[in-house]
Amino acid sequence: MTLLKDDAISEIRDGKRVIVKKPELLAPAGNLEKLKIAVHYGADAVFIGGQEFGLRSNAGNFSIDEMREGVEFANKYGARIYVTTNIFAHNDNMDGLDEYLKALEGAGVAGIIVADPLIIETCKIVAPKLEIHLSTQQSLSNWKAVQYWKEEGLERVVLARETSAEEIKLMKEKVDIEIESFVHGAMCIAYSGRCVLSNHMTARDSNRGGCCQSCRWDYDLYAVEDGEEKPLFEEGNEAFAMSPKDLKLIESIPKIIDLGIDSLKVEGRMKSIHYIATVVSVYRKVIDAYCADPDNFKIKREWLEELDKCANRETASSFFEGQPGYEQQMFGEHGKQTKFDFVGMVLDYNEETQMVTLQQRNYFKPGDEVEFFGPEIENFKVVIDEVWDEDGQALDAARHPLQIVRFKCAEKLYPMNMMRKEMR
Repeated sequence: MTLLKDDAISEIRDGKRVIVKKPELLAPAGNLEKLKIAVHYGADAVFIGGQEFGLRSNAGNFSIDEMREGVEFANKYGARIYVTTNIFAHNDNMDGLDEYLKALEGAGVAGIIVADPLIIETCKIVAPKLEIHLSTQQSLSNWKAVQYWKEEGLERVVLARETSAEEIKLMKEKVDIEIESFVHGAMCIAYSGRCVLSNHMTARDSNRGGCCQSCRWDYDLYAVEDGEEKPLFEEGNEAFAMSPKDLKLIESIPKIIDLGIDSLKVEGRMKSIHYIATVVSVYRKVIDAYCADPDNFKIKREWLEELDKCANRETASSFFEGQPGYEQQMFGEHGKQTKFDFVGMVLDYNEETQMVTLQQRNYFKPGDEVEFFGPEIENFKVVIDEVWDEDGQALDAARHPLQIVRFKCAEKLYPMNMMRKEMR
């Protein structure tokens, strides 16, 4: 065995280079079901929000009991749970902080993601077993700032989404601290933690859990000349969203891993289980494939096509390769939309009868061609024949949300496998 680098990102095994410093794949979860899906589909860690001190008040969020259940489930897979406590605390946010941090520690979560020095210092005192990760809300984008937070005793920093590969390279060279970086998901119109658009437009504090994503609304722009409003866009292309294209770095994973980044973060605690399953499974496959044989790695078209099967906006590499231009940032009204509907999740499969028990999530009917996917199977398509309800009554369609239905499938399926269909 021969090490190639002092930091041991890769080494030679049986004449072939392999990556030994495999980064953590960190996924979002807005509720317990999403947490279990993220872990089952390959996440090494999941970040969640509690009912206090977090930034996504509409994400569902977890009670302490739900956190305990989530931690217990994650532990079976060797996964870790982090809790966001990343509000910018005002005086009236301090009540209950000590008790809350102690409860997180007692629930077994691995660490917290924090922006406010008050919460950082309090955690060190009252819940010393919790790792402290600095939130992207602090907009870290230079190595001296990273060094400062290391000296403050933090285990990890989450970089600003606006940080480039060259800047990250210097940070890794200069500072011995875990670095977490976003690889997929929404981009803010401003540096995280620096936007107050929701405050002005909806009286909801962006930095205390109230962001309503005003930047994603559709706007019409006008120039006012001599008291007359004149549209700035041509007819048919008036709608304008202030937020940029979403981030997608799937094709940059080799470069990201070679930089030594410790955790690759997928954004989206408010996304669906289908979105989480699809994105996590694709990034899992790419990370594993590159780490197993980096010198012969090639991105597969099927991985890119798979990502396009979940609901998404237009995407770009954003700031990772340097300052992005107009096409990298400007989001068009008629951007990319998914061509697939998530229609159900497998609850059970009987190998003897080949009977699938499925929870319906969207309308489907006999005669529909559907696709199944999951971590235990290769994607495959079948045409649905007959469909029955729980009482064995034949159905002309599965039309009721969360309805439990049954149908036959010759291919073996597993609980948490998902079914989708192409929209015509």
